[in-house]
Amino acid sequence: MSSERSLDATDAQILLALAADPRATVVALAERLGLSRNTVHARVARMEKTGALGSFERRITPRALGLPLTAFVTARVDQHRLAEAAGALAEIPEVVEVFGLSGDTDLLVRVAAADAEDLYRVAGRILAVPGVERTTTALAMRELVPHRLTPVLRRTAAGG
Repeated sequence: MSSERSLDATDAQILLALAADPRATVVALAERLGLSRNTVHARVARMEKTGALGSFERRITPRALGLPLTAFVTARVDQHRLAEAAGALAEIPEVVEVFGLSGDTDLLVRVAAADAEDLYRVAGRILAVPGVERTTTALAMRELVPHRLTPVLRRTAAGG
């Protein structure tokens, strides 16, 4: 993973404006930021193309879909079957995201479930994935710091 910054202060200002008003048009963003419409349009298009600007899907809460329970499942995986396991996990609808880890466990799987019984079912599906050798499940009791990037966007927008 490269630590090279791909966004500059202007990009960060555009993203901050979008975070404040996700439905803002390119014209509105340009006016708000004192930039040309073409500059804003080109930068937003580039950020979408490079993946710097993520999907709308990230704004949807599992709770709104009837899945209020969040759990984190750590999994130890046969290293020769890691790609196969990741592909199989992607097929489980309740698996929200999967991270590869260093250390004692190989994967961190975020799961959204309706209730304890539903989580038990999903955890069983995860354990049944080819290559998964062992899992441990932890319930998220409360979200203390929600997903955020605004503080680093502000720092980047200020040129820091």
